[in-house]
Amino acid sequence: MGMLQEQETPKIDKGAPRWVVTFGDLMSLLLCFFVLLLSFSEMDRKKYKQVAGSLEQAFGVQRKIRVMEIPKGMKIIAKDFDQEIIETRILEDIGKEIDDMLSSQLEEFKEQIALEAGENEITIRLMGESTFDSGRDEIREKLKPLLGNLAKVLEKADGDVIISGHTDNVPVRSGPFKSNLRLSIARAAAVADYMLVNSRIDPKRVSTMGFGEYRPIESNITERGREMNRRVEIILSNLPPVNHQRK
Repeated sequence: MGMLQEQETPKIDKGAPRWVVTFGDLMSLLLCFFVLLLSFSEMDRKKYKQVAGSLEQAFGVQRKIRVMEIPKGMKIIAKDFDQEIIETRILEDIGKEIDDMLSSQLEEFKEQIALEAGENEITIRLMGESTFDSGRDEIREKLKPLLGNLAKVLEKADGDVIISGHTDNVPVRSGPFKSNLRLSIARAAAVADYMLVNSRIDPKRVSTMGFGEYRPIESNITERGREMNRRVEIILSNLPPVNHQRK
């Protein structure tokens, strides 16, 4: 009788039912999800820029160490400067005057002329055959009015004017220049001479450099890349620092 009673007693598992574990995991995930939503609901812009700026050594655009290569990244926010302030440099004062000039003249070269602004410099980049015919250092007639007007704008601005010549990596096969380096130097000098003759820029503010094929901004593998590497850059540098309190 005792044996029969023992067999009829149902076996009960210890602990909570198995579905409770899954339910507990789901609740934990939902809690974390709503905590994240709450934390993202208010964005402290100052703290955000500080966090973003802390990554500048890995991803940002450094401007404390002077380099000749123009930085390509202009959209990453860093705590040392605000992108809005950099864009303001283009839209105001000397930058706006240059931008209006480039927009209103030489429509056919709009893909070959670019304006970039940094924290304390403005760069006008003349690419491809916008300024010179292939292998030559004579300024194209269509570009002379623009360079003359540009020189008159720069004579009113503070800062140094640096004119640098660059080429692609295609070897020079004919003409008076034996190498791309000599060609780039001659082109920079030609632009500087023309601007000095057609303006009252203090010659002490002007310097020229030629880099040949050694400082490309794009790959020389493609035609578009070579076109961008064949360029003359006019850099107005050492501008007064932008007021970071300005909005």
